[in-house]
Amino acid sequence: MTTQETSAESPHTFQVDLRGLVDLLSQHLYASPRVYVRELLQNGVDAITARRALDPDAPGTVRIEATGSALRVTDSGVGLSEPEVHELLATIGRSSKRDNLREARKEFLGQFGIGLLACFVVAENIRVVSRSARTPDALPVEWVARGDGSYTVRTLAASEHPEPGTTVDLVARHGSEQWFEAATVAGLAADFGALLPYDVRVGDEPVTGRRPPWEYEHTGPTARAAALSAYCQDTFGFAPLDSIELDLPLVGIRGVAYVLPGVVSPAQRGGHRVHLKGMLLTDRAETLLPDWAFFVRCVLDTDSLRPTASREQLYEDETLAAVRDALGDRVRGWLAQLATTSPERLRRFLAVHHLGVKALALHDADVLRTMLPWLPFETSEGELTLDDLARRHRTVHFTRTVDEFRQVSAIAAAQGMAVVNGGYTYDAALVEALPHVRPGVTVEELDASVVTAHLDHLDPAAELALAPFLATARARLDPLDCDVVVRAFHPAALAAVHLDDRSARHERARADAEGQADDLWAGILGSLRDEAPRARLVLNHLNPLVRRIAALPDADLAGVATEALYGQSLLQARRPLRPVDQALVNRAFGELLEWATPAPLTARGDQADDSPETNR
Repeated sequence: MTTQETSAESPHTFQVDLRGLVDLLSQHLYASPRVYVRELLQNGVDAITARRALDPDAPGTVRIEATGSALRVTDSGVGLSEPEVHELLATIGRSSKRDNLREARKEFLGQFGIGLLACFVVAENIRVVSRSARTPDALPVEWVARGDGSYTVRTLAASEHPEPGTTVDLVARHGSEQWFEAATVAGLAADFGALLPYDVRVGDEPVTGRRPPWEYEHTGPTARAAALSAYCQDTFGFAPLDSIELDLPLVGIRGVAYVLPGVVSPAQRGGHRVHLKGMLLTDRAETLLPDWAFFVRCVLDTDSLRPTASREQLYEDETLAAVRDALGDRVRGWLAQLATTSPERLRRFLAVHHLGVKALALHDADVLRTMLPWLPFETSEGELTLDDLARRHRTVHFTRTVDEFRQVSAIAAAQGMAVVNGGYTYDAALVEALPHVRPGVTVEELDASVVTAHLDHLDPAAELALAPFLATARARLDPLDCDVVVRAFHPAALAAVHLDDRSARHERARADAEGQADDLWAGILGSLRDEAPRARLVLNHLNPLVRRIAALPDADLAGVATEALYGQSLLQARRPLRPVDQALVNRAFGELLEWATPAPLTARGDQADDSPETNR
């Protein structure tokens, strides 16, 4: 007998540990036990939808009763027969709605066959009594499940459940009684089911019946805007800056996008509120809108989007991508409409959310053309739009960092150069895109060497006269990797400016790191030494103070004054001071004070010696 003949394969069935599965659901699939109310509502609504398909005049009611230790949910849905109970309730992952999944997404809320198991997160036992509407003479069936994975099924007398539909009874698990309190259940039911199309009540209090404001006819645009704003206040807790209606029947969307009234970070993903055929799916949908639209919060109802198994997020597929694009187009269209019909509203919006519009304009040429006359930028001529700047100057310069802009803005403005501070998010890239929407405009990056080239040189005689002073000044600042030059520029009140490009800053940072590193890293960093131009202290020969310092006969005093001008230029540019810079500034100002306050003369005309030995 061969090995193959003695080891015939036999099929086996997976065994499911229900307790372990419940722990998996409660700890990893569902974010909170509160979802059990949603799953019960979902089952009831789907059952009513199925019954209405058989009988359009069938009742559509869901009744919930909570006592603090138990919960009962009764629906007038299609019900289940005994074979369906065994097939659907006792088989994990099996759902009657999955026989035709495409149709299930259109008509039903549940698709995964695990919803009832969510009840085990808070319940010790689940009892279901159901009577099928498909078979007129069907008897009610009772299904009782326990947390240990066992269940029983039995047939009941017709009088125990006289009408078609289903009743679910839960007994609270120890420690979960708070989820069965009447007020808690009513709040959860109202949160999840307020937009459902059927009659849902907790006790005698109706949960449904109030349609969202976008489904009502209003007396006029003002009344409609007020109703939408009030709904935002009730739903999100803020009064919106504006409301954008999202009526997109082609993708099955109805709702509103609300513009936030305050500044938010672009990194903060929006918590959008999404209803699936009236049932709240999530209030934390983060992928519904494009990333650039972080300045709006949406509330909408859809029949096209697909939920994940936990029904707490949206499934990422082609449908969601199409919806995201369509909603982005709607927000983009709203911006274009504001630009042409409501300039004042657009200004108020941009005062708060210009960063979001800049992000959109960077990736959308049409938006850039539309928004260019409105987007504010920090420039050497004050806050202006790129459009205004391009009309004044055929060449627009920009810096890539805020520090670079602070160094050059005052000098550039005095030289008639237009400079944009590109150190803020998106600004440099938008300036570089300017020629694409304003042909004929040239954009150039500005660094220290370009600025220095625009400053006036002195005549040779003046340069020669300043040679001794420059030698002293350069010797003082050489240890700081800073050169000293003298130029004539406006404004004359500016005595000195500190200029360095990125390569010089990188080299300085490398040298600082090398000085603090061990022998191995010092050798590696030393091999990366750059011969790029050093930073420059540019002294303004038009400034009277600079001319007096250059004419000082005392070389030591001239050197100290140069160090003081160096420190002042760093502070004016709001540059961070290195420890060596801080030490130099402190020493320079201290020595200047000593020069300004000489020691008093003694009776013999000699300076008093304040040393301890003399005092003694």
